[in-house]
Amino acid sequence: MDISYILNILGEDREEYYGAIAPPVIQSSNFAFPTVASLRGAFERETQAHLYTRGNNPTVEILRKKLAALAGAEDALVLGSGAAAMATAVIASVKAGDHIICVRKPYSWTEKLCRVILKRFGVETTFVDGLTTESYTEAVRDNTKLLILESPNTFTFELQDLRALASSARQRGITTIIDNTYSTPIGQRCINMGIDLEIHSASKYLNGHSDVIAGVIIGSHERIGAIYRSEFMNLGAIISPHDAWLMLRGLRTLPIRMRQIGETTEAVVAFLKGHPAVRSVLYAWDPDSPQIALARQQMTWSGGLFSIHLATDDISRIEKFCEALQYFKMAVSWGGHESLIMPACAFYPESYDGVRTYPPDLVRLYIGLESAEVLISDLKQALTCVV
Repeated sequence: MDISYILNILGEDREEYYGAIAPPVIQSSNFAFPTVASLRGAFERETQAHLYTRGNNPTVEILRKKLAALAGAEDALVLGSGAAAMATAVIASVKAGDHIICVRKPYSWTEKLCRVILKRFGVETTFVDGLTTESYTEAVRDNTKLLILESPNTFTFELQDLRALASSARQRGITTIIDNTYSTPIGQRCINMGIDLEIHSASKYLNGHSDVIAGVIIGSHERIGAIYRSEFMNLGAIISPHDAWLMLRGLRTLPIRMRQIGETTEAVVAFLKGHPAVRSVLYAWDPDSPQIALARQQMTWSGGLFSIHLATDDISRIEKFCEALQYFKMAVSWGGHESLIMPACAFYPESYDGVRTYPPDLVRLYIGLESAEVLISDLKQALTCVV
């Protein structure tokens, strides 16, 4: 299906709302029915009917259709955050006594879900580096029911071979879930590669304006329907109609934003790779990356997120570098119009000297919609604090 059609036409039945170009915000919690028969029919097809906004709202439904189509899938659910989307999908896929295999160093709340919360209910998780298909297959047990992927990882950017892992998991009856936030549904076609459920923190690129928190689960009618009727409706972690409308507005410009971000990122990465204050760059689309062949095989764009190792372990210098930046804002998350920086040293107390998940010289950057010249100039002056 043509992307322009999906973004601008699909699901937008304008004759139903007075020919308005922008779909309305149906800010209603409840929906009325003229007859008992029509109410009964809504209960029977609740996943698609407009009965109660905790289940399906007309504004949210437009967004669901577009997101599913963008991923080449049959259906989607939109939730109140990416963490809610991942937790809902994972909980729907396991029961007490089951075993999960998860990529090492996933998004922090995915890791806490598996390592802490699910463990309380008798679900065990094995974390593997994910760099080879064998690292997963060797971890499989008789009770393994779920494989959680995140490709690329969003701090150190390791990739996994999605086709190989999806095929191997399907042969063993293991469900596959991927956090595909980095690439978006059109930058990495996970469903087409055999992945069962695709998760997004829609707060990032899909919305693109840093003004909505949302999450997405994408998959087949069968899988999405099962999640809808149980975990989705019970947990109630829904998005509001107004936030769904903001996402529809942001989604219109997704390809344009991604193209601009990708071009600027390549220029910034090229500058940083040649700078003496930068020890190395971790970037999925780097032509010198050991996984570049896999990246080109399963991804169609690079995104604006990458990390650098600064050429110093002196935390005071790293802090001075971060604080000297004028255009890069220091903040969590990413995917909006603004460029950001996130130093790994901020994850720990100032006097911390224990074992770190990430070394103190690691700094994550996100490239927004500012010009490459402005961002490079800003980095150039701040890097004088490092060496």
